[in-house]
Amino acid sequence: MEAFSKFGQIIHARVVTDRVSGYSKGFGFVRYATLAEAAEGIKGMDGKFLDGWVIFAEYARPRPPPPGQTSEPPYGYQ
Repeated sequence: MEAFSKFGQIIHARVVTDRVSGYSKGFGFVRYATLAEAAEGIKGMDGKFLDGWVIFAEYARPRPPPPGQTSEPPYGYQ
């Protein structure tokens, strides 16, 4: 959070961890107050080193649906 806060007001930040071990999964999410601040954060942190690791900063993308799941509601639901 500290590294990203110099680019704008952070609403939420978290590192995704494994449920069992508690270790980092190697990625996280930062939410800024505005899109302009988010763009500055991405521009400022992409390709930089943080705690010995190279950071790849980009906008989050929606998770694709699991295989075999359709976007239509189940039969009987409307």
